[in-house]
Amino acid sequence: MNEALAELFEYNLWATATLIDGCREAPPELLHARVAAVSDTVAALFTHLVGGQQTFALRTKGRQHEGELNRRSPFPGWDELARIAEQSGRELLAAARTCEGHETVGLSWQGQTSVLPLRFILAHAIEHATEHRTEIKIALGLQGFATPDLDGWNYAATRGYGTG
Repeated sequence: MNEALAELFEYNLWATATLIDGCREAPPELLHARVAAVSDTVAALFTHLVGGQQTFALRTKGRQHEGELNRRSPFPGWDELARIAEQSGRELLAAARTCEGHETVGLSWQGQTSVLPLRFILAHAIEHATEHRTEIKIALGLQGFATPDLDGWNYAATRGYGTG
């Protein structure tokens, strides 16, 4: 079992759930506003963040493009967003726990198959989630809405790390 890699995905589950919960009270006009320095609206970014996680979870199994959420999908609502994030996050965590580092995944797209290391798919999933959580925090912060602090120390506190 790869506990060090799994810890990254435990953090990922916590960070995305914490951000979703912390943004549920954001006014709709903030969710749909365009803000300089971020790639899309907050609603689209949340949908893309969670849809991307669905895609990465499928990719760990050699699958993709099975109706996952994407930036063009309508915002599914907070409860559905949280449900999908939890489910796909748990699937990524399971892949991380069993990844030994040498596994590969074949992904077919437009008639060609690319063979990629599973470890790359997992690394990309973490980078993607971190990038878009940051964009969401910036977009809402620039509009005056306080978002939860996703710092590692806050995660550590929820896990009971550093206590005696």
